Amino acid sequence: MSKKKKILLLSDHALSTSGVGCQSRFLVNGLIETGKWTVRQFGAAIKHTDYRPTKVNDDFIIKPVDGFGDPQLIKTTLATEKPDVVILFTDPRFFVWLWEMEDEIHQICPIAYWHVWDNRPVPEFNQVLYDSTDLINCHSYDTYEYVKDIAPGRTNFIPHAVPKEIFYPMTKKERLEQKSIVLGENRVDHFTAFWVNRNAKRKRPGDLLWAWSMFLDNLEKKHGHRNATILMHTDPEDQEGPNLYAVVDMLGIKDNVVFSVDRIEFEKMNVLHNICDFTINISYAEGFGLSTLEAMMCAKPIIAAHTGGQKRQVVDHRDGSENGFSLPIEFQTMVGSQNVPYIYEDYCSVESITDSLMKMYELGPDGREKLGKKAQDYAFSEFALENTVAKWDQTLTELIENWRDRYNRWDVREI
Repeated sequence: MSKKKKILLLSDHALSTSGVGCQSRFLVNGLIETGKWTVRQFGAAIKHTDYRPTKVNDDFIIKPVDGFGDPQLIKTTLATEKPDVVILFTDPRFFVWLWEMEDEIHQICPIAYWHVWDNRPVPEFNQVLYDSTDLINCHSYDTYEYVKDIAPGRTNFIPHAVPKEIFYPMTKKERLEQKSIVLGENRVDHFTAFWVNRNAKRKRPGDLLWAWSMFLDNLEKKHGHRNATILMHTDPEDQEGPNLYAVVDMLGIKDNVVFSVDRIEFEKMNVLHNICDFTINISYAEGFGLSTLEAMMCAKPIIAAHTGGQKRQVVDHRDGSENGFSLPIEFQTMVGSQNVPYIYEDYCSVESITDSLMKMYELGPDGREKLGKKAQDYAFSEFALENTVAKWDQTLTELIENWRDRYNRWDVREI
């Protein structure tokens, strides 16, 4: 058997619970299972409790680092490990220092990037970063659409995916038992929404609670009850967002909101998806949106703003049908910073969110079950983990075999 190719991966620690961490783990595990790859990771976090390397297995070793490393660490690793490829995976602003030393990296190996960009306009200001990268695999189709023209010949669409054995439908009996445990016996018959996000401004948690309060009022007027609960898996006191306890009290909906505040393993997250009727995400910027994909894998319909990576989840790109309810973008704002000069934020109104909640309720249990099964079938087809791994395997292999013929060094001229 030919010698295994070595990957140096820079991303969130692959054993962490972050979305980037989980996707890193799923991809690495899949690549290792092919028997063709061995991986060394610099596992990022703000701070670790233990900085000793973790040997997951013979082909997967993780070294915890603060941030995403530094130039000296990369230089030393290139010299000692001699990787066949460096893979970057998270927001590009964290890797500017690495792209600045791309000429040194390219003396050893190519650079690949699992990329997402939340929205248009086309990020022309990223051109120098793309020019320094040999393979750009985009995990949202939207990103692929506006990067492929400014980085032609090296841009592909390879979406996120989650294993079927982690997120899956439970039996009706199991769901009811767990719903009683998590939400209480008095809520077993409640119409239940699920929201999984960081309590941060771009996720719009305050607007969601506002819409939920309006939905409850409409539910009582139209159907004569308020038997509905929203389960929010988040930190209500996160400094990046509003105090959600105070928002709930102000809106007077304390009896209709439950917070799940603990960090939990996949098994328990699967339970939360299963005990709810649907999952909702109304973020004004959403590169991919893992919570909605997890819900679809559990045969649950979704409500999602028609933005970023969620477009291709909530709408079946093959026929235009919806896997729940797609929230139209009713207005945009253009924001930016010195590092990101311009980008749109996409908003749907609180009234539209409220209307979609009522539509989901009025589908009834049978309608939601039917729509959830459609969503699951679509997820199996379009977001299969085995396809994601196979595409990475193929593109990395082609990159390693051909990159030296394609790589153009920077030409410095005196004017």
